[in-house]
Amino acid sequence: MKKCIGLLLVILACSFTQAQSEDRGYIVKVGDEAPDIELLFPDGTKKQLKDLRGKIVMLQFTASWCGVCRKEMPFIEKDIWLKLKGNSKFILFGIDLKESKETVEKFAKETKITYPLLLDPEGKAFYAFAAQGAGVTRNVIIDDNGKIVFMTRLYDKKEFDEMVKVINQLLKKKQTDTTKDR
Repeated sequence: MKKCIGLLLVILACSFTQAQSEDRGYIVKVGDEAPDIELLFPDGTKKQLKDLRGKIVMLQFTASWCGVCRKEMPFIEKDIWLKLKGNSKFILFGIDLKESKETVEKFAKETKITYPLLLDPEGKAFYAFAAQGAGVTRNVIIDDNGKIVFMTRLYDKKEFDEMVKVINQLLKKKQTDTTKDR
C-alpha cells in the first residue's frame, strides 16, 4: 500500500511539474543544456551562446510593447546589472523579440537601461527556450557549464529576489572554485 501511495505521489508531482512548465510556456527546463542561440548585437556583431561558457549568463527576454517587461527592467538594471557589470564572470543580455534595431534602441533609452539589449528579429533565440505563442518577460540563468539553473516568467518580486540569490550564489561558487585552482 505504501508503495502505491509513493508511486501515486511521484506521478502527481511529475504531472504538476509538467503542467507548471507548460503553463509557463518553456520548452526547456532547469538542468537542460541551454540551446546554443545566436546573439545578435545592434551593431551587427554576432556571437554564439556557447562562446560564453565559463561565465554565469542571464538572458532577459523582452519586447518594447510588453508592460510587465518595462516594470521589471529597472529592477534588473538596479539590482543585478549595476551591481555585477564589473564582474568578469557575469554577463547579462536583454534579447528583444521580433523588433527592429531602431525600436530596440528607442526602447533601451525609454527604459533607461544600460545593459546590452540584443536583437531577435525572427524570434529564433526566444523560441529556442519558449513555445510558439508564449509571452515574453522571461529570465533564464545559465551556469558556467552552459546548464540552465533558474527560469522566471512575468515579474514576481519573490521569484526575482530568488533569481538574484541564485546569481550571487553561482558567482560566489565560481570565485571559490577559482581561488581553489590557484
